[in-house]
Amino acid sequence: MLRVLQGSPHSQTCDGLSRRELLRFGGLAALAGVAPRGSLAAPAGSAQRLLFISLFGGPSHQDIWDMKPDAPAEIRGEFKPIPTNVPGIEITEHLPRLSRLAHLYSLVRSMTHPDNGHGSAMYTAFTGFPHRFPNTNPIPSIDDSPSYASVVSRLRPLKTGTPQFIVVGGTQFVCGNQIPGQRAGWLGPAYEPYVINGDPNREGFRVPELTPAPEIGALRLDRRRGLMNALDGATRLSERSDVADSLGVAQRAAFELLASERIRAALDLGREPVAVRDRFTRSTFGQSLLLGRRLLEAGVPSVTVNWSTGGPWDTHGSNFTSLKQKLLPAFDATFSALLTDLHERGLLDSTLIICTGEFGRTPNINKDAGRDHWAGVYTTVLAGGGIQGGRVHGTSDARAAYPASDAVGPADVSATAFHCLGISPESEILDRTARPQRISRGEPIRSLL
Repeated sequence: MLRVLQGSPHSQTCDGLSRRELLRFGGLAALAGVAPRGSLAAPAGSAQRLLFISLFGGPSHQDIWDMKPDAPAEIRGEFKPIPTNVPGIEITEHLPRLSRLAHLYSLVRSMTHPDNGHGSAMYTAFTGFPHRFPNTNPIPSIDDSPSYASVVSRLRPLKTGTPQFIVVGGTQFVCGNQIPGQRAGWLGPAYEPYVINGDPNREGFRVPELTPAPEIGALRLDRRRGLMNALDGATRLSERSDVADSLGVAQRAAFELLASERIRAALDLGREPVAVRDRFTRSTFGQSLLLGRRLLEAGVPSVTVNWSTGGPWDTHGSNFTSLKQKLLPAFDATFSALLTDLHERGLLDSTLIICTGEFGRTPNINKDAGRDHWAGVYTTVLAGGGIQGGRVHGTSDARAAYPASDAVGPADVSATAFHCLGISPESEILDRTARPQRISRGEPIRSLL
């Protein structure tokens, strides 16, 4: 996994970049960037960009999106539903801002799959495929299915040096293991994401690995690019291998990235008006969403933003206190700001948003006033990019335990995403053993299109 870390340079060369920094640039690009040799023709889709928002931990669907006010107290819990601005759709009383924006998003209330393990279930959310070891916290493998964004990078390659896939908020871990599915899997290192681990809400936030020293101008970068190309050509003559080939392309991509004023500008949150930064809230997650929007607007086709404010959604205990005091107020303020901002900028219709956890919570409240893992049914939020707003797909039963109608799963969300992005869900890509693999085993959710 490619990580972009906060830090300071060491032992600089005479022209400003240290040997360590140069090696890091080459390594970053080697992981991030060999363009595929071809792309698959696909039907037109309205989404030009993908924003995946991970609410890792398992948000309590029946306390947020799919409330059951007529159920017994041990099931319905403490919260009351409120009407949204779309007749017939109600959500929790603790999302007042989002209740006024229901016309901009849709709810899939009949999500279901059989995996109650954090790591393996989140893998399924990121990729659309079940993990081969369900109900576990597995470690990443080169045989993993690739994330949505890595597939998009493979099938819709850019011709510029703009990064194709960036993760904001660091990668996610559970029980000390990095959750699989967040990266390129069997697609290989060319389709790995850039990962920004720093806190964009921190004063002076910057990404030094993607920011050359100020004394290095465009001419110097061009000269370095020429030198790198010459060295690369010599290397290819002596080392004709996939690794050498990938490194050469990656090094060129690194210099193209360094020369991209648009990306450097997007990473500078100080250029954003104070009122906009305040609207997103001065929190890690809020500023991460803002940074994600800026990167998408700058031309990055796929961004993942991971939840990072208010604690985990894994509310085995004190579910209602955590939701009411921390999680829901933070989510309401930040997600509503994102939807409003994209809508006002005219970007929502061309930006597909997937906002989901890996599962929901149990129908019954446990002895610690919490709810436990439950994949029997849960809710995913979709918006923009070809998704009709103000709709609900599917229903759950009276206990919010299982789908009552129109059951769908992560594979169907993946098929919907690819369809909206203009990529046929039936497309196949050769894996590392040259076997054809479908990018999705689901069907688009037609009721939302």
